[in-house]
Parts: sequence; structure tokens; C-alpha cells
Amino acid sequence: MNRSYGFMMALLAALTWGCKEDVLPKPQAELRLEYPSATLDRLETEQFEFQFNSMANIKDRKAQSLTLDYPGMKGTIFINYKKVENNLEKLLGDAQKFSYEHVVKADGIDTKVFQNEENGVYGQFYSVSGDAASQAQFYATDSLNHFLTGSLYFYVKPNYDSIYPAAVYLQNDMLTIMESLRWKE
Repeated sequence: MNRSYGFMMALLAALTWGCKEDVLPKPQAELRLEYPSATLDRLETEQFEFQFNSMANIKDRKAQSLTLDYPGMKGTIFINYKKVENNLEKLLGDAQKFSYEHVVKADGIDTKVFQNEENGVYGQFYSVSGDAASQAQFYATDSLNHFLTGSLYFYVKPNYDSIYPAAVYLQNDMLTIMESLRWKE
């Protein structure tokens, strides 16, 4: 019995020390979503024109509004136009108020002033971080005749970590719209 006890202890020791591997923590995995480079199309209305990503489908096009739908990303950019008729202060106030209504759910709002003096386009771009309903908004105006707003919504429950790559991609599309915007007389 003494011999089998010694054998069992040796076997147990061999199994304990012989099979032991160093445990290494796994690195955090990050989802890698890649979207194609934007191919631009031109959209023209009676009041303005701009370039937009051809990946978007133009929907609900009316005289004063339209939507750019991105079904693969489950997102939509809503575009609305208003004529400036001695109401610029109200239009600016409404656009700014709308952007800051998302503060309740947002972790932060980054504001960028936009100016294209050559084409008479002035405005602001709001990038929203956090679980807000809208991840970005902008307004653009010539201060005399034209006022355009845009807002980005996803048709899924807001979860910033999940929609972040698509939000950044579509925010860049919104900036392209602002940069290429031209007013018509």
C-alpha cells in the first residue's frame, strides 16, 4: 500500500505540474466593419444642389424635403429646406434647439462651424455621441434666401457602441453634403 500511495502521489504531482500552462488574458476583440469609399452622385432641386453618396436611396422626395436612406446601415439622413423670409433668427433658433434636445441621452455634442464664403454657405454641424435618437444634425444657410437642415437617424434602438462605425460613415456623408452644397437663385 505504501508503494501504491507513492505512485499515486507521483502521478498526481506529474499531472498537476506537467499539464499546467500559463494563462494569458485574451485581447479585447473589436468589431471591424468596413464600408466602401463613397461614390458621389449629384442631387438637384429648384432651390439647391449637392453631392451625396450613391449608396443612399433617395426616398420621400417632396418640394421641401427628402430622405437619403442607407438600408445596409439601417440609417436615414432627413433633409429639409425652408425659404428665409424675415425669419432667419427663428430658423437658426429652431435648428440649434433641435440639436441640443438630444443632450438628455447624449454623452456629448461636438459642434463645428462651417463656412464656404465662395458659395455663400454658412452653418453648423453637430456630432452627437451616446445613445441619443439622432447621431448628427446640421444646418446651412446663405442668410438671405435659403435654409437647409439635415439630421441622421438609425431605425434601430440607439446603442452607440453598435452604431458607431455607421454613424461616423454617415456623418462624413453629411459633411460632404454641406461641402458640396450650392444655392440656386
